[in-house]
Amino acid sequence: MTSDLIEAQTTRVSATRRGLVVILLAVALALASIASIFLGSQRISVVEVWIGLTTGAGDPGAIVQGMRIPRTLIGLAVGAALGIAGALIQGFTRNPLADPGILGVNAGASLGVTIGVAFFGVSAAGGYIWFSFAGAIIATVLVYLIGSAGRTAPDPMRVTLSGVALGAVMGGVVAAIGLLNPAVFDSVRSWNAGSLSALTPDVYAVLPFLILGLVLAFCLAPSLNALALGDDLATALGSRVVLTRMLSIIAVTLLCGAATAAAGPIAFVGLMVPHAVRWFVGPHQGWILLSTVLAAPLLLLTADIVGRVVLTTGELPVSVVTALIGAPVLIALVRRRKASGL
Repeated sequence: MTSDLIEAQTTRVSATRRGLVVILLAVALALASIASIFLGSQRISVVEVWIGLTTGAGDPGAIVQGMRIPRTLIGLAVGAALGIAGALIQGFTRNPLADPGILGVNAGASLGVTIGVAFFGVSAAGGYIWFSFAGAIIATVLVYLIGSAGRTAPDPMRVTLSGVALGAVMGGVVAAIGLLNPAVFDSVRSWNAGSLSALTPDVYAVLPFLILGLVLAFCLAPSLNALALGDDLATALGSRVVLTRMLSIIAVTLLCGAATAAAGPIAFVGLMVPHAVRWFVGPHQGWILLSTVLAAPLLLLTADIVGRVVLTTGELPVSVVTALIGAPVLIALVRRRKASGL
């Protein structure tokens, strides 16, 4: 009786803590979204921002409604996509150090877009997206196949090493194409830096794919919980392991392909955020995904704001800021004796 009471109290405390984490993240994300609209490299007063936000008149209106609001919305969407993609990859590979960047998925999407620009004359996000999808899915499948070669399940270390190696090769091909064809380099330079500022009107073409990927990811949460117990036990519990991994790959492709097409390659978001929220909400995939969909855009918007205001002239691409944050975090994770459980 006593043990049952203690277990019930622990469950209530755990649920309360998880709920509090989600509420705090939602509030912080709302504040970051507001700050993203009111702060920027172009110094305009709060009153001018409000006038531009409500009336759209004059230069403040053009800056706020034409640049900052779309930039904030894309930051929200891209951040959520990268974070959820990272959580999915960590879930179906059972590797807490996996993410779209380390596993070469972003590099594959970047290579696909570069090929589209260099050889097919693609010049806008609506065209980028299909080449980005192709590159992302090829990279994901190759890394998964190499990591699981000769095994019934992918080996986390082999998957990570395969992703790093494949990402380096694809990055080298992108650089080679840019050097051999300077026009391609010039046309994708801003996009390839990983920035939320290089927006075009048809960039919203990627949003349906992001939404579809997010919905699919949340539908996979129960199956990923079973998969965390191991393939044999997951199968015994009625989970369809192969189908779960295939659907996870599709969701990762949708999310990474669309996010990369919209903002270019941005690393470390998918690594840091799912791993960090796991410390607070535990190993339950549903809570990890819910927390990540709030925390990842919070990180990306915060990094974008820092990139806008840290320099007196110009801006730092958001990928530079996330890399400056992510590299020390990755080193800390590698040095830990025991990574967070999955």
